[in-house]
Amino acid sequence: MNSEKIALLAITAIAPLVWGSSYIVASHWLPSDSPLFTALVRALPSGLLLVLATRVIPKGIWWGRIALLGLLNIGLFFYGLFFAAMHLPGGMAALVMSCQPLIVIFLSRLMLSTPIHKNHIIAAFVGLAGIGLLVLKSNASLDWQGVAIGLIGTTSMAFGLVLTKKWGRPNYMGVLAFTGWQLVFGGLILLPIALLVEGVPKSLSTTNLLGYSYLVLFGTIMCYLLWFRGLEKLAVTSVSFLGFMTSISACILGYVFLGETLNSMQMLGALGILLAITLSNRPVKTKRSSHDERLVGAAE
Repeated sequence: MNSEKIALLAITAIAPLVWGSSYIVASHWLPSDSPLFTALVRALPSGLLLVLATRVIPKGIWWGRIALLGLLNIGLFFYGLFFAAMHLPGGMAALVMSCQPLIVIFLSRLMLSTPIHKNHIIAAFVGLAGIGLLVLKSNASLDWQGVAIGLIGTTSMAFGLVLTKKWGRPNYMGVLAFTGWQLVFGGLILLPIALLVEGVPKSLSTTNLLGYSYLVLFGTIMCYLLWFRGLEKLAVTSVSFLGFMTSISACILGYVFLGETLNSMQMLGALGILLAITLSNRPVKTKRSSHDERLVGAAE
């Protein structure tokens, strides 16, 4: 990898690293019985702030496209993420949601005609194994409904990532507005579900408000801007594999701030995740056809 790509990967990786801190914020600063309302607060206010700041609106076909991307990248993904978190142990939920790179690999083949490389398949399974070592506990239980909805959520974002790469964004709309409108549409999809299922919390403390502010400003606005910026410049598989960093971040922050354990198996899992990300970004050599070789020979 050249230095420019390494720098871009490092900047994009800030997003999943910060997302890892969201687990601590959600468990210690926010109401424990309002995951859907939390998802709504993450999406809609963040999107409205960006839309008001940019004052750029979609045109023509982009109304439908951005609405669909908002459903896939934000609304349905957030719903699947928080449903899985409610019905599965944290480690099992993380493992289910981390199936995304494998889904992205095959969707990229179908929708972008991207070749399926051996490195990516190996990296996906190494990463899944690493997350298993990092987050799973011996007492993990299985709720098939949680697994199913979690898979729907992670598949939704996989579709969204590939479609975002396929369509790009309109020339008249910068990354700020493009991100903002996706968050708005995703939030509008979550709005009726959150209000019908949970409603608004009866009371919110100063700590709760600080937690929501952190999620809006850092966990959503900053992170999704970095995420979509990286998606424009990197391969969709590279961006998807960076999502593994969320689990590493969550475990390290839990160890530092919450006194959670970090044993040798978890450290081995973290190394496996880093290996998977490195492997997924290795250059892939392609064989020249005999026609190409003749052209090169003629040029020489």
